Amino acid sequence: METILSINNLNKKFGKIHAVNNLSFEIQKGNVYGILGPNGSGKSTTLGIILNVVNKTTGEFSWFDGSLSTHQALKKVGAIIERPNFYPYMTAVQNLELVCKIKEIPFTKIEEKLKLVNLFERKNSKFSTFSLGMKQRLAIASALLNDPEILILDEPTNGLDPQGIHEIRQIIKTIASNGTTILLASHLLDEVEKVCSHVVVIREGIKLYSGSVDEMIASYGLFELKVENNQEKLTELLMSFDGIETVKNEDDKLIAKLNKPITAAEINSYLFKNGIVLSHLVKRKPSLEQQFLSLTNNKK
Repeated sequence: METILSINNLNKKFGKIHAVNNLSFEIQKGNVYGILGPNGSGKSTTLGIILNVVNKTTGEFSWFDGSLSTHQALKKVGAIIERPNFYPYMTAVQNLELVCKIKEIPFTKIEEKLKLVNLFERKNSKFSTFSLGMKQRLAIASALLNDPEILILDEPTNGLDPQGIHEIRQIIKTIASNGTTILLASHLLDEVEKVCSHVVVIREGIKLYSGSVDEMIASYGLFELKVENNQEKLTELLMSFDGIETVKNEDDKLIAKLNKPITAAEINSYLFKNGIVLSHLVKRKPSLEQQFLSLTNNKK
């Protein structure tokens, strides 16, 4: 599979702040990648470095298997890393025509991109009349005018209402289905889980995980258990059961994380034989949120 972007041991320091700390990962063609981390974790700084608007301290990155210079490569990249900034007194079409002139590309794609972001009906409306969600969609249309091989978005749904968030996510899915690689930075677990195929988790500039979203949440799952009394004995029995990795108390329930396949029937039978009658037993897969919290809490 073609490597669109390769980042190796990237570092960025702002004085004493190590904003990006020895970061390495790759972006493969045709996938939707999320850089996930809390605010201040180094996501935007990383995007700024690869887009040549922030100078790196040390490390390397290369576009398209190193076959192009960064300047040439960025002609094949579409990006939105700041708030949409268009002329308020000009229409959607006029603003996109201006972008085409600046990028030295023909006007031929304007209507197609406006249709893609559901703004064709408002193509002759002034930018000042647009909602925040519409402004963001126009920015996406602008970034797609050169038919980029990769689209980079920094917090694409930030500040939007639920309807605006839904529209942006649907557009991202449509763009990805057309074969465009997407890299988006987000602090929203829900966004990454719903939109992305791959995720890079970072905290304080340090990578905690890189891989597919499915792999991140495809552990053996966990049990939720509850007993009316004898919780200490239940905890002891669970900890001695082969295949249970950890047991913790959460909202009056015990959460037992598995490191091998165990059925609910197996655990129920084992506990019953040892004098424990459960009032609650549910097996479930961990969410991306649980995995994320596990990563960020465990790696100090």
